[in-house]
Amino acid sequence: MSNRPLAAAGRLVPLLRAGLIAAIVIAAAAYPLVALTGLGAKATAHAADQKTRVLATAMPAETSYVYAPDGRTVLTMFYEEYRQYTKLSDMSPNIQQAIVAAEDSRFYQHHGVDPKGVARAFVSNARSGGSQGASTLTMQYVRMALRDSATTPKEVQEATQQTSLRKVKEMRMALDLEKEMSKEQIMERYLNSAYFGHRAYGIYAASEIFFSKTPKNLTPVEAATLAGLVKSPSEYDPADSDQKEATGRRNYVLDRMSQLGYLSPDSVAAAKSEPIRLKLTTPPHDCAALSEKYNSWGFACDYLKNWWSTQPAFGANRLERMDKLRRGGYRIVLSLDPKIQEAAEKNVGTKEATGSPFANGIVVSEPGTGRVKAMAVNRTYSLDLSENPPNSNPEAGPKMKANYPNTVAPLLGGGDLAGYQAGSTFKMFPMLAALDSGMKLSTSFNAPYRYQSAVYDGWAPTNASGAMTGQQTMWSGFGKSVNTYFVWLEEKVGAERAVRLAEQLGLRWRTDVDRDHASPTRASKWGAFTLGVSDATPLEMANAYAAVAADGRYCEAIPVSAIMNRDGTPTTYITPGGIHREVAKPRCRQVVSADAARAATDAARCPTGDTPARGSCGGWSTADSVRGTVGRPVAGKTGTTDSTRSAWFVGYTPELAAASFISDPDNPFNAVGDGQSQIPIAAVAETLRDGLKGTPTRQFTPPSDAIVG
Repeated sequence: MSNRPLAAAGRLVPLLRAGLIAAIVIAAAAYPLVALTGLGAKATAHAADQKTRVLATAMPAETSYVYAPDGRTVLTMFYEEYRQYTKLSDMSPNIQQAIVAAEDSRFYQHHGVDPKGVARAFVSNARSGGSQGASTLTMQYVRMALRDSATTPKEVQEATQQTSLRKVKEMRMALDLEKEMSKEQIMERYLNSAYFGHRAYGIYAASEIFFSKTPKNLTPVEAATLAGLVKSPSEYDPADSDQKEATGRRNYVLDRMSQLGYLSPDSVAAAKSEPIRLKLTTPPHDCAALSEKYNSWGFACDYLKNWWSTQPAFGANRLERMDKLRRGGYRIVLSLDPKIQEAAEKNVGTKEATGSPFANGIVVSEPGTGRVKAMAVNRTYSLDLSENPPNSNPEAGPKMKANYPNTVAPLLGGGDLAGYQAGSTFKMFPMLAALDSGMKLSTSFNAPYRYQSAVYDGWAPTNASGAMTGQQTMWSGFGKSVNTYFVWLEEKVGAERAVRLAEQLGLRWRTDVDRDHASPTRASKWGAFTLGVSDATPLEMANAYAAVAADGRYCEAIPVSAIMNRDGTPTTYITPGGIHREVAKPRCRQVVSADAARAATDAARCPTGDTPARGSCGGWSTADSVRGTVGRPVAGKTGTTDSTRSAWFVGYTPELAAASFISDPDNPFNAVGDGQSQIPIAAVAETLRDGLKGTPTRQFTPPSDAIVG
């Protein structure tokens, strides 16, 4: 019996120990045999059959873009991997040739696995103990696609672990993939998947980040520089102060391009003599990256993120939804109206009044759609709080910074902040509930200065002024903000009914106290609800009043006018009823009758100094300057809290609803004071005036005789 096989096997042992790559290439070299035997069949067939078709259609993660309402101006982007998918026809032939020269010179000759490359790598590694690879572009794409399509940590590990088993699977899938896809398709997917460093995934990102140009315009030298990065982006980083390694790698790729006949020797010699010239670009990322011109839009951008995280259309939970935002390649158009946004910014002093602890903010909503048309507050949207003064809340501690002048806190709503006590703006809810239950606008009550409630266990609220004492209707009671009239009215309709109506109009209870009072067991005794002791956000209040302006039709607040998939089609979701709907379309429902809403609007014209269609306001009101400022029919309501810790005004026309507040978000006990209580009134009135300038005047529809009484 010959000892030659044993001797040969003995000589292989040290080679196997030379490194993991040796084992990989042995498996690769033996692939045709292994694939036909038990190991190959078990290790590769199942995985390949399951994954090959997926890889043929799977798309890599792509950046989502947020646009201004014109649909062209990019405001910011969201991405985990900065990438924009680019068709091969939009790439310079130079980059296609350079990547072949750098990574797989026989790409157009082999069928996914290159036997010559495998043999060459095995011999080289056996002699040197090195780790020269044998991966073709197709095999590399398989690895990247498996990694990018992984949904669990185990799948990520299986796609990237350095084992011979993974290599065998990779080869099998590469061979199968080349039966499903053309070389051009594989090249396109590869160049859109590869990582080039500096958060540049894919050739579009790499071209933009390193050379501030599109892939179609890459020169041979630029293409060689980028192609050289794929092997080791950090080692060959051309943005490093020392470009020696990057230049050497670029020159190697240029030489290979010459050897393959892509470039002439003379042109390569000239190119190699040139230094690497970069024109670096840093793409914006997330809301804090908005340009100075659009800084105040950061709060709307932040609301977009929070809104997105609640939408089931994008996933089963917040994590999945935010992953979709950063990887889904969406095109998102904000609903803000530039003219109205500019008016809102001017009228709350986004640039001039940022140095106050009191936040003055405004949100404008569109009745009938729920689309947010403006969000502005006297703050700079910034993550840098280093120059902010100490927090005004004594319980915050000396190291806690205030929310001004810089903040990214969702002061206007849409996030996790509770909001601010909204005062008498809440009187809208019991009035609307009363009207919807059949009560009349002319419902009269002789309102005393102090009213002791038998329903609310002897609670005895008072009016702000003795001038409010006397016979009141819904018109005069709302116009003068008569507390005792509305406590009495709330008793008649039931506090729980008013609370549930507020919920139907979009209000949410975010504090333990509010949730407790709004609970089914306690809501009927929440007498102070009508006085606005609950916290609310301007986003909620603008949208709730917008429903009144829209004849009782409530539309969920929405920060977008359009969301498109990466292929340009509208993004849709399936409703519980099985209907496909566009995510960006308004979602509306009738909450109260149109006549009840029109009656509430007629009463709500009284606080603004406007003239109702059907009744009398009783001689005076709390914000009688608004009608003159707006210059068209307008309704609304003022609101202040005890000791004027916060002040509000919510106003609306048939076209727009706006809510403004002033309060210290850090310390609710830091009173605004009566001297600043007029600020929200002016902010809303002037924003409605400026935002509607040049548009036709629309009239409110009067209520019917039946509901007037």
